[in-house]
Amino acid sequence: MFYKVKAVKPLKDFILEITFENSTIKYYNVSNLFEKWPNFIDLKNISGLFENVKVDNGGYGISWNENIDLSCNELWENGYII
Repeated sequence: MFYKVKAVKPLKDFILEITFENSTIKYYNVSNLFEKWPNFIDLKNISGLFENVKVDNGGYGISWNENIDLSCNELWENGYII
């Protein structure tokens, strides 16, 4: 099952606020990926890149550019509710 993304909002400290189509809101800490996936370190090193996150067509994920993206399932499964 896919939990499609409706909206994404970048917050401080590399946290994303994700709103899913079922109205659930979760937070996702992108900084956990800096060591795991080398492309993600660009979000820290390139000024303004983190804030340019967008929802992909269809809501199946989010992306910053052609090299940095996350699937809706990753966000759903590893996001957390505050």
